[in-house]
Amino acid sequence: MNFEHTQPAQLDAAGASDPWSEFRVGAAAERLRLLRELRDTHAPVILSAPDGITLSTTLWAVDAGADRVNFSADPGSTQLPRLVEANEIVAVAYLASVKLQFDLHDPVLVRGHNSCALQCPMPHEIHRFQRRNAFRVRTPERLSPVVRMRHPAVPEIPLALRMLDVSIGGCALWMPQDLPPLQAGTVFGSVMVELDADTRFEVELTLQHVSGGCSNSGGNDRPAAGVRLGCEWQRLSGSAARVLQRWIDRTQQRRRRV
Repeated sequence: MNFEHTQPAQLDAAGASDPWSEFRVGAAAERLRLLRELRDTHAPVILSAPDGITLSTTLWAVDAGADRVNFSADPGSTQLPRLVEANEIVAVAYLASVKLQFDLHDPVLVRGHNSCALQCPMPHEIHRFQRRNAFRVRTPERLSPVVRMRHPAVPEIPLALRMLDVSIGGCALWMPQDLPPLQAGTVFGSVMVELDADTRFEVELTLQHVSGGCSNSGGNDRPAAGVRLGCEWQRLSGSAARVLQRWIDRTQQRRRRV
């Protein structure tokens, strides 16, 4: 998927510039096709509420006539009632190399004799993003971008972690082993991404996985010990997404020329 930035952004309903337009699935038929593919492939769907409640489920029914979707639900789940009470849900799922994200509203629990489902009106807006590992750009080691934040377990420790690679979906960070360890699932609430001296934006991150290895940036040609943090962007604004995509495109172009 290539994004064309020489064209003006589309306008939203109020006539203002809409930075999310290039990621939005505009056609109703295409949205329905994506939802049916989620249903047919039994792809995991992560539902999350503003207060941090999350639930992993699958989409098991798409009723276009009634304009409803149904997600599988465990009637014994303690998260389920809190998710319904939140009334605002963000759904995230993956289809091969594509990440889908959409909002759900007015959820209700539908109980049967031996089953339970979370039912919502069909989403009328879906955003589609290229998955991180399909659009990854390895960063130049001498001028690596930096991510600045506070250690979530020890806020007194400021972190400035080197970015190993980056994409529209997330990034990989290098953390030296002498820092307190982090666990997968950790959310970094306030993160400053500095791609270069003139390109920066603020975002949230979710730590997806932690893996060991060595970095060649330890000096004297000796590898430095540490861990690789695979992270996914959260609450990436439209303007930040456009800045990030332009930076990725420029980096790819420079690599091709070299």
